[in-house]
Amino acid sequence: APLVRTAVLPRREQRMRVLVTGGTGFIGSHVVDRLREHGVTPRIFDLVRSPHHPAGEVETFLGSLMDPEALRLAMAGCHAVVHLAAVADVRDVHAEPSYAENINTRGTLNVLEAARRAGIGRVVYGSTTWVYSDCPQREVDEDTAIAAPSHLYTATKLAGETYCYSYSGLYDLSYTILRFGIPYGPRARDGAVVPIFVRKAMNGEPLTVAGDGQQFRKFVYVEDLAEGVVRGLMPVARNRVYNLDGRERVSILQIAETVRDTVGDVEIEHTPARPGDFGGKEVSSVRAEEELGWTASTPFSEGVARYVDWYRARTAGLEETWACVDPILLPA
Repeated sequence: APLVRTAVLPRREQRMRVLVTGGTGFIGSHVVDRLREHGVTPRIFDLVRSPHHPAGEVETFLGSLMDPEALRLAMAGCHAVVHLAAVADVRDVHAEPSYAENINTRGTLNVLEAARRAGIGRVVYGSTTWVYSDCPQREVDEDTAIAAPSHLYTATKLAGETYCYSYSGLYDLSYTILRFGIPYGPRARDGAVVPIFVRKAMNGEPLTVAGDGQQFRKFVYVEDLAEGVVRGLMPVARNRVYNLDGRERVSILQIAETVRDTVGDVEIEHTPARPGDFGGKEVSSVRAEEELGWTASTPFSEGVARYVDWYRARTAGLEETWACVDPILLPA
């Protein structure tokens, strides 16, 4: 989709500067790129420097969400904050619930408090469409009543949403809450379903599908998602909630077939169905389309092909790097 610079950027003499927490991560690094395309100066706040941007290319503050002073310093001179830093893998949340609660819940509170004290104009908060998981409805939108969460990850993200509402009401700190669908694409974590299937296919291993594979998800290509995050800075998005989800219903079997067709001939194996496997919900992103002009425009097959190209390039780069090492230092 074409960039809508005038719709996103306010008219200011000073160039707009936006802090991105988690700006070195999968989604955050793409948001940094998209902010620059929109004429915004991004600033990264994260635990490590970005592997996706050359040193010195993007101003970076290193620190933890548990350090309010580090957050305050990072926000100095910024107009808005895009808060994406989180424990995002549900398996990590399950394994370390106390740590996940600290980062996702207390960390969000620290971001909001630092933003309040710094006079930040807007906090854009990255939530998840999994907040609808326990709703009885199969078709949901931003007005659907949210049920009590059964998973700790969902509970931590909902707590962050609630803090946004509270800071808006108590301190007039503007927010935009964005509920992300399942992202995929270049720079994705290796443990996500598309990377797992691609890695197996590249290694010639069979792709395993539970049951008939008709359980569906709606994936959103990460560059489309990053565009939606930037549009969350638009004036119309003040104190609003938006779903940013894909448009296609993609079954687990279709993921396997798409990877097979993209990478090459690889076997697909069916395993016994898992009891109670989540079948998926229809999440509406109509509000984002109508108010922000945003849609997930990248077809799933095209997004997978882009990820495969990126994966191959990364693998080739790693092989080239290791080829420079003296063989006597390598395992037999």
